[in-house]
Amino acid sequence: MARRWLVTGCSSGLGLALATAAAEAGEYVLATARKPDTLAELAARHPDRVLTAALDIRDPGQCESAVAAAVDRFGGLDVLVNNAASGLFGTVEEVSDEELRDQLEILVVAPWRLARLALPVMRAQGAGHIVNVSSLAGRMAFPGLSAYVAGKYALEGMTQALAAEAGPLGIRVTAVEPGGFATGYGDAIAQTATRLPAYAATTDPMRDGMHAMRDNPQLGRPEDFARHVLRLVAAEESPVRVPVGEDAHAFLAAVEEAARAELAAARALVPGR
Repeated sequence: MARRWLVTGCSSGLGLALATAAAEAGEYVLATARKPDTLAELAARHPDRVLTAALDIRDPGQCESAVAAAVDRFGGLDVLVNNAASGLFGTVEEVSDEELRDQLEILVVAPWRLARLALPVMRAQGAGHIVNVSSLAGRMAFPGLSAYVAGKYALEGMTQALAAEAGPLGIRVTAVEPGGFATGYGDAIAQTATRLPAYAATTDPMRDGMHAMRDNPQLGRPEDFARHVLRLVAAEESPVRVPVGEDAHAFLAAVEEAARAELAAARALVPGR
């Protein structure tokens, strides 16, 4: 039976690829974006499968309306994909309180809000799947992405807690952790108002690499990401945290090895060991 999806952040990149792939697979999709006119072509190709709506995930009223629209049009909601996000480039010392709050509103508060709105629907159905699009930055830190890393770590913590809470109710919860994909994310990332030359040598290479993502032939394609998420949702069970992309698995294997080494070093500091 066709599933009923709500996907945020569908104007381009991973979100657009996922909404397109789901519709082509015969699923029903509410595709959302801050500017829904960017979704006109997708809706025209799949008029019986795709509904579009304006959604700025920072707006509680628009979040409520999006969930209600999916339920009204499709009769329920089987899959919520919290994909919409934005990045902020800056070190801890450069990020202001206001910039940090805005980043956490987008990366943590909004997905939490949408999950809270979807959960009563899914509980009533006795089934559902919440997919939070995280990042490698949810498990490892990158210089210059301090606020983004903090937000993704928090999103993964919420995902793990919700998985334990909602699992007994028949609701699956997953954090997908994309590695590098050829999207315009690096071009769209915001820059802190404060720039300190002391950090340039550390952070400039990271920023330059992000700007080159869209045209990097070595990175995965958004369509690959979409196929992976469709397989994940179709599977009967899966881990709570799922890396997506070959580079993601390689990076996280190195992270696990480094964590074991760090734990061993910490144990060596304990008296008597």
